[in-house]
Amino acid sequence: MSTQVPNATPNTGSSRTDVLPGPRWLPSSPRAVSLRVFAWLSFIAEVVIVGTGGAVRLTGSGLGCPTWPTCTADSLVPTAELSFHSLIEFGNRMMSGVVGILALVVLILVWRLRRQRRELFVLAWIVVGGVIAEALVGGLTVRTGLNPAIVGFHYVASVVLVCVAAAFLARLCAVPGPRDRAVPRWFAILTHVTTLVLAVVVIMGVLTTASGPHSGDAEVVRQGFDAAVLAHIHSLPAYLLAALVLVLTVAAWALRLPPARWLTALVVVIAVQIVVGIVQARDGLPPALVGVHMVLAALLSATMTVTVLSLKRPAGGVVSASAPERETAGAA
Repeated sequence: MSTQVPNATPNTGSSRTDVLPGPRWLPSSPRAVSLRVFAWLSFIAEVVIVGTGGAVRLTGSGLGCPTWPTCTADSLVPTAELSFHSLIEFGNRMMSGVVGILALVVLILVWRLRRQRRELFVLAWIVVGGVIAEALVGGLTVRTGLNPAIVGFHYVASVVLVCVAAAFLARLCAVPGPRDRAVPRWFAILTHVTTLVLAVVVIMGVLTTASGPHSGDAEVVRQGFDAAVLAHIHSLPAYLLAALVLVLTVAAWALRLPPARWLTALVVVIAVQIVVGIVQARDGLPPALVGVHMVLAALLSATMTVTVLSLKRPAGGVVSASAPERETAGAA
């Protein structure tokens, strides 16, 4: 006969309710709930600003506000004499402010956890610093007349911030403390190689767009590589990425590894991305599809980030931090 111990909890010798130990929505304090909410809002805002930044470029509004940080030499905001391009460009600048405020709120909320959850504190600081740096790079982009190298760097930096925000969410929903590898060594190595291939895909996509028709302004002419040739070169690492992710997904499900679900999500996003890429190439790079392609690249990178983080689990073999399992472990 088995004996059940109701409401058993581990005796940790501490009542710190702000440690946020589990992935389920189990609010332990108002601050913990607020941190979860604002962490998600920060991630969503980082993705949205990739889309609004793409809209600036794809509508030819890159110089809609010809100066920075003000819109014109005499006005902080767009004036009646300016076109709708200035509204699009200024709207993206305002979105940068929203992203910065949300990142700052997350940092303030995680301040009390800086000792218990140092990784969250560091990630929050990276996002805040990255947003400030992105604003400065955006100003440099305008002042250099949409230099393609700076525009490309601006996009890559935005994708990196999306990944950091995703990493913050993943660690926020994970058990704190030391972590051990939860997959075979070969699987971990192949996953990291796949991450490098993804980085090549993103960079090649940036170079292809930089040589294409969407320069950000009608007066800016690209003098780079042949966009058609780069599009074909760009597709090669993209297909390699798809093959590697498919191999990892099959292996993960066969071996019942923790990254299986995230790898499945990767397969779906990559499949959609490939379809969008083929259609936009055949239809002459319509701005809407190019914008979707840019946002999907950011989401793909974020999903890959979470997949890499799922290669490890809490030390001691506690894979999940849901309340019933924590109680069972405490009773044992």
